[in-house]
Amino acid sequence: MTTIGMLHHRLDPSTVLKSYAFAAVAKAEGAKFFYFTPKAVNFVNRSIKGQVYENGSWKERIMPFPDVIYNAGSPEKLAISKEIIEKLKSEIPFTTNSIGNKWNINERLKEAKNFSNYLIPSEVIKNLDSFYKFLTAFQKVVFKPIDGRKGKGIYLISIKEDGFEVRKNSENECYSKEQLDEFIKEKLSSGTFIIQPYIRSITSSGQIYDFRLHVQKNGEGKWVITTIYPRIAPKGSIIPNINNGGYTNYLTPFLEQEFKEKAFNMKRTLEHFALSLASHLDQLQMMKFGEVVDELGIDVGLDENMKIWIYEVNWRPGCPPAFYLELDVVIHTIQYAMYLAKNQTKIKNEINELKKKKMEEKGKKPVIGITGSAGKTTTKAFLGSILSKKWNVFESKDYWNTTEHTKKHAAEINDKHEAVVLEYGMAYPGVITEHCSIIQPTISVVTNIGLAHVGNFDGDIKKVAQAKSEIIHGMDQTGVLIINKDDENSKHLEKQHFKGKIMTVGIKSPATYRAYNIQYEDNGMSFKMRLRGQEIKLFIPILGEHHVYNALNAIAVADHLGFTPMEIKTGLVFKKPPRRLTIYNCKDNITVIDDTVHSHPQGVKAALDVLTNIGKQRKIAIIGQMRELGELREQEYRKVGEYVHEIGVDLLITYGFRTDEIGTQAKLKGFPAANSHHFNNKEQLYTFLKNHIKSDDTILVKGASKTNMFEIVRFLDETFQA
Repeated sequence: MTTIGMLHHRLDPSTVLKSYAFAAVAKAEGAKFFYFTPKAVNFVNRSIKGQVYENGSWKERIMPFPDVIYNAGSPEKLAISKEIIEKLKSEIPFTTNSIGNKWNINERLKEAKNFSNYLIPSEVIKNLDSFYKFLTAFQKVVFKPIDGRKGKGIYLISIKEDGFEVRKNSENECYSKEQLDEFIKEKLSSGTFIIQPYIRSITSSGQIYDFRLHVQKNGEGKWVITTIYPRIAPKGSIIPNINNGGYTNYLTPFLEQEFKEKAFNMKRTLEHFALSLASHLDQLQMMKFGEVVDELGIDVGLDENMKIWIYEVNWRPGCPPAFYLELDVVIHTIQYAMYLAKNQTKIKNEINELKKKKMEEKGKKPVIGITGSAGKTTTKAFLGSILSKKWNVFESKDYWNTTEHTKKHAAEINDKHEAVVLEYGMAYPGVITEHCSIIQPTISVVTNIGLAHVGNFDGDIKKVAQAKSEIIHGMDQTGVLIINKDDENSKHLEKQHFKGKIMTVGIKSPATYRAYNIQYEDNGMSFKMRLRGQEIKLFIPILGEHHVYNALNAIAVADHLGFTPMEIKTGLVFKKPPRRLTIYNCKDNITVIDDTVHSHPQGVKAALDVLTNIGKQRKIAIIGQMRELGELREQEYRKVGEYVHEIGVDLLITYGFRTDEIGTQAKLKGFPAANSHHFNNKEQLYTFLKNHIKSDDTILVKGASKTNMFEIVRFLDETFQA
């Protein structure tokens, strides 16, 4: 006879409503049953001072260790007895094991790649900046505690024309930016919060609803549907949870009312989804912890396209309300407990087989090599951010793109990494060939072919393209190559003999991945594109049309690797590399734009575009040297000078050796001489800036790290500190 122990944090079983049901069902099923708390366990003589239900009341009895334990208490309250419980687990199988909080479950579902498509993207919010980036990308978001239960503490936050709207249950409040700042800060100081895009299911009468899918294992160890039922929110509320005034309905009449002739198919879809997801999570638990899961409550919604989205997964869902299913739940639990006690060897073998299968299924991980004259680091950062939404990614550090760095990366990449994202830099022929000999890419991105380092190639852009083509020759010849369709110089890439797949990105030209409706936003860029047959609007938290190309490169790779539009959209809200068009808001509404990592003609023009697009009053450009242009320097400096005049910069300041050629050409084209200034001495430049910067000015500082242009940014920030 199987002995089942029910572990709970309460001393008195009569205060635990379901304890009687478990005792009664266990007796009917031919099993012994007793109730106990952690402090009642005696490991010395392997006995437990438990409670047994006899003749209508609970009696204290000394019981031997049970064959199986049903873990029914509050995880928080049982935590004080963690050592006792862990020791019990090492000796006795538990029917119920934690699969973690909302965030842990979300992360685990990403591992179950078949189901990541159903996950609503979630981010842990660490500060105001990450909150506003996500809100800008999605416009309407759900903000909730990471360990929230029963629908408590959930807020719907929306961007409105005159501020923000914050909604809790059915109550709406309008907030200014300052008020919302304080609200978010207060919440973050009280605990950990996550943010998600708002995806709603709505009935024909306009009420919010979701489905609870309650699944359990039965006496044969197989997953079965206990029940599926809709939960409908009260009028005006966004939360259908029963504890917040929501109510339930029977599934079949609800589906017939809302889905008409599609009701039967929808019921089968929900059932199949529930059983498949439960099985997947169970297998993950077995592979990761050598444990089993016996019961899950899965909350899902349907969007306007009838796509299923997972809201939450609960590993302790409790009894379904109002359906008289309490005994069904208990029967499944008792029968499964008996199965678990008798089949430990079988289950352990199953766990070992799953682990073995996982090892065998580990295929060739994607290795993405990114090269180009500009945009490598930002493309890498975008791609790393997207891929990390689902995978464990090895991503090279920003600007670590020499062959010596690649050798270090080769030593650091291990079996835990599911994808590798690297920059391949070069200043001379043969360098990229060496990169590829150390780590061969399976996917390559050539961002563009520009004038960076052209002085090392006799001033010949075709020779630069030839050197960049080394990544095409050195990569997996059946892999994927991504190039810029709008970049004229990329036509010189040597791709004629490449046998793999070639994909293109573009804005101006038809391309495999093309962006349109590009707009400057307050803190980034928005654009539209078609992805997987649908038009989507995307946002990147970095300024400049040239960065849309970098985003497209990352989108192309991620889409090829099977990432969903929602995962891509979330991943684009990335952590921007430092000193890449970073905005400093100073006093008197003075804005400083820091773009002081690299400098070449295309990059300078792109930064000037940003200046003219975001500058509201006077636009000031401080431009430093562009190195390694060789004999093309004078010619390219003149082109930049012409561009300064053409796009309407108000004040031009050049700094460093021969950069006065930029101002000279601007003046030849008609730029006012009084508005062009050149300096070779930084202190003189600082004095000039102190005397000439005015309220509402927007100042671009553009230059390379090697010329220490960031010192000018630091001076401006300290001098005009808000």
